Amino acid sequence: MNRIHQLFENKKERVLSIYFTAGFPNLEDTLAVMESIQDGGADIIEIGVPYSDPIADGPTIQDSNLVALENGITLKKIFDQLQGFREKVRIPVVMMGYLNPIIQFGIEEFCEKCQEVGVDGLILPDLPMSQYLEEYKEIFERYGLVNTFLISPQTSEGRIREIDDNSDGFIYVVSSHSITGAKSGISEEQIDYFERVQRMNLKNPRLIGFGISNAETFTTASNYSNGAIIGSAFIKKVKAATNLKEEVVEYIQSVIS
Repeated sequence: MNRIHQLFENKKERVLSIYFTAGFPNLEDTLAVMESIQDGGADIIEIGVPYSDPIADGPTIQDSNLVALENGITLKKIFDQLQGFREKVRIPVVMMGYLNPIIQFGIEEFCEKCQEVGVDGLILPDLPMSQYLEEYKEIFERYGLVNTFLISPQTSEGRIREIDDNSDGFIYVVSSHSITGAKSGISEEQIDYFERVQRMNLKNPRLIGFGISNAETFTTASNYSNGAIIGSAFIKKVKAATNLKEEVVEYIQSVIS
């Protein structure tokens, strides 16, 4: 069974997924950050694949992408860094990125490498549903990769149900119609949206992302879903850290405690 499926079978609430950018803040920090995320008590690791034009991301993640690319990170380098990571990292690992670099790498080659190193799933925000179903679904499934789609407050009920029907991992509930890291706190309007999605009784677990940064926002998001995703706030912590492992563990524990 895929580790993502195992996780949600065993844990139904307060699931914490942490996003970080591969090759940031230093080129060889990727594995150290992953181990620290696990040691802190997070449930899922999202590895951000740096890209020169990350359209859904705000300044914090854009900056981390730029730094990582300047450091010399590439998809090939990420896979080199991930060789053998399963000796130490037991929790589910998802790769999150944009379609262009993956197409350049080769879709099947990319999926094969994911399976080889032990990646469990993918989040590709700019992958159209139709293209996924027609071209990629069979390939992803062949290599044991769970694909995650995003929904937002503007996503229609029909579209949400289509995403639910064609997913078998979790649904990424984007909390607002904005880029990552753009807001802090959760508004009444967002809570109305979370409740609307909650009432739909979807078959897939849901994790809320964008604007989640601390224990308060994590708990609020978890009240309306199976948990939440932290990205920009974590990147800021990593960037400012003087003792990477200690400060990552401390931060994650402050969120989940």
